[in-house]
Amino acid sequence: MSMSRGTNRRDFIKTTAQVGVGYWVAGGVSARASNSPNEQIHFASIGVGGKGDSDSRDAGNSGNLVAICDIDDNFLNKKGVAFPKARKFNDYRKMLEKMGKTIDAVTVTTPDHSHAPASVMAMRLGKHCFTQKPLTHSIQEARVLGQVAREMNVATQMGNQGTQENSLREMVAVIQKGTLGTVREAHVWTNRPVWKQGIDRPTETPPVPSNVHWDLFLGPAEQRPYHGAYHPFKWRGWWDFGTGALGDMACHTLNMPFMALNLRDPISVQAETSGHNRETYPGSSIINFEFPEKDGRAPVKLVWYDGGKLPEEDLLQGAPMHISGALVIGEKGSLYAPGDYAEKGMTLLGGLEKPEVEWVRSPGHFKEFARAIKGGPVAVSNFPDYAGPLTETILLGNLAVWANGKKIEWDARNLEATNAPEVMHIVKKEYHNGFSI
Repeated sequence: MSMSRGTNRRDFIKTTAQVGVGYWVAGGVSARASNSPNEQIHFASIGVGGKGDSDSRDAGNSGNLVAICDIDDNFLNKKGVAFPKARKFNDYRKMLEKMGKTIDAVTVTTPDHSHAPASVMAMRLGKHCFTQKPLTHSIQEARVLGQVAREMNVATQMGNQGTQENSLREMVAVIQKGTLGTVREAHVWTNRPVWKQGIDRPTETPPVPSNVHWDLFLGPAEQRPYHGAYHPFKWRGWWDFGTGALGDMACHTLNMPFMALNLRDPISVQAETSGHNRETYPGSSIINFEFPEKDGRAPVKLVWYDGGKLPEEDLLQGAPMHISGALVIGEKGSLYAPGDYAEKGMTLLGGLEKPEVEWVRSPGHFKEFARAIKGGPVAVSNFPDYAGPLTETILLGNLAVWANGKKIEWDARNLEATNAPEVMHIVKKEYHNGFSI
């Protein structure tokens, strides 16, 4: 049995006040335990193919999955076999309208361009919201999602699961203890893209497969004919649908230095790329971010590499170069974190020894979200305090990719590229086909 919003059940399934990401350092607050079946969270999943398969499974393991939605009937029907009691929809708007009184929380695992419209609609209906990385398709959308989450007082989390890793949290504590001394430089790299970029739009127009609802895939994007170059996987490389290698992986690989150094509100960004045609992201990029002094932390230069580009090997002082990783360089020495999620442990360079540090363990990434819904501490990667600012920082790099060589001067407070009006359509996007935020 489900109760509508405003009832005793809704009073139980609520969020604590947004207290910021620092809670886990001090221990946070305890969640109220309950074994009552009536207090089970009722989830709906928007997008159940690809990463949506595991996100919806996490939702089903953390509560009752009452509704599933996907624009691809193959994904939808496969998930329906696993959750036969969940109602099936192709259009998330119809799902939220028809089942709004039944649903407590949603997972949003769509192509990037639909993250914000789906998440905002759910939150404005009072639903707690878990949205995959990158949180949004545009910088302005990231700011809006944080504002709406705070306004509606809902529990939120972005799907950058490395945030739960004890190795990442230990590295953050080591850096914040001052082990490296003053930090002025960081390097982050990835093996992405593993899909084609730097290619032209297809000219052929094959028929839309019977299992694909193409108009709903397009959602807020401009109309274009269906092609297998977009769905089900390769959409990440297209400007209209994805955010490229940077958007795909930086929420993971850049996560540790972002958290350790509070890398918010850069003041400039500049990219060197293999060139692109405004249809797909380039095959490779090196992006330089400049961060000013913040809360006692010195100014920091951050360099991002993708498409086979890597930092100079000398920076690793003989340590093996992994296909992805992060390197934080301080005056006393450096910390190297190989892997996408800082999950492979740290290597301290320059003769440094690891100090004793403390950090709070995570119960598990999605469990943080479910715990927050039930009145426990907010998830670390909640929209207003962490995921939104992280996404803003990351997506700023794509402004420089679009400008391809021009240094973008950035006013973070006002979300404005002060010397580059030609990139503002990426900062604040235009919506089509009746979709909006």
